[in-house]
Amino acid sequence: MKNFKPLADLHTHTIVSGHAYSSLQEMAHAASEKGIEILGVTEHGPAIPNTCGRLYFKNMIVIPREMYGVRLLLGAELNILNYRGDLDADEKLMDMLDLRIAGIHSVCWEGGTKQQNTEGVIRVINNPRIHIISHPADGSADLDFEALVLAAKKAQTLLEINSHSLNPARHKTTARPNNIELLRLCKKHDMPVILGSDAHISFQIADYSNVLPLIDETDFPQELILNDKPDQLLDFIGLA
Repeated sequence: MKNFKPLADLHTHTIVSGHAYSSLQEMAHAASEKGIEILGVTEHGPAIPNTCGRLYFKNMIVIPREMYGVRLLLGAELNILNYRGDLDADEKLMDMLDLRIAGIHSVCWEGGTKQQNTEGVIRVINNPRIHIISHPADGSADLDFEALVLAAKKAQTLLEINSHSLNPARHKTTARPNNIELLRLCKKHDMPVILGSDAHISFQIADYSNVLPLIDETDFPQELILNDKPDQLLDFIGLA
C-alpha cells in the first residue's frame, strides 16, 4: 500500500501485562520516534494469567496522557469470556479506562456453536462502552464475519485487523484467510477498520507488515483504514 503513514496504534501492551517486554515510557518514546500521534496502551484484562491487578488500572490517574508529544489512551484489552458475551470487567473497572478493547483469547474462552459465538460477540459490539473488537479473525472462535461487520457498522465499534496474530510464528493457520474474508466484507459494506500491531515490545509499535499484503491482495480502500486519520478515528469511536 503506497503512501501509508500510520499516526495511531491503539492496541499495545507493556510489561505489566505479564508477557510483554517494554515499560510504558519506553513504549511512548518509541511511538514518538516513529511519528505516532496517538498510542493506545491496553493491558490485558483480569482473566489473562499474570496480568496486572485492578489497582494498576485504578492508579492510572497518576499517568500523564501525553509523553514525548504522543497522546496516550490508557485502557485494557478485556476478555470476552464465553458465547454469552460476558466480559472480565465490571462497570467500575471500565470507568478507570480511557480505551476499551475486547477480544477472545483461547486461554479464557468458553465457546459454543458458530451462531452462539457470533451472538455473544455482537452483544459486546453493541456494548456502548466497547470501542474496538480485537483480532476477531484470528481463529480463536468460529464466527459469522458478515454478521459482525453489519453489527459493528451499526454500533460504530471498530473491528481490528491484527498484525500480531498473522505472524507465521503464531501458527494461527486460519488467521490469513479469515482476515482476507473480513477485509472483503468490510469493503463490501463500506465499514472502516483499524489495524492493530498488538505490540508486546516497543519495536513492534505500528508494525503492520503482516497486514499490508492482505490490504493489497483485497484492494482494500485506504480511505477505510483509520490509522492514518487520527481525528476521524477518534470521532468514529467517540473519543474525539
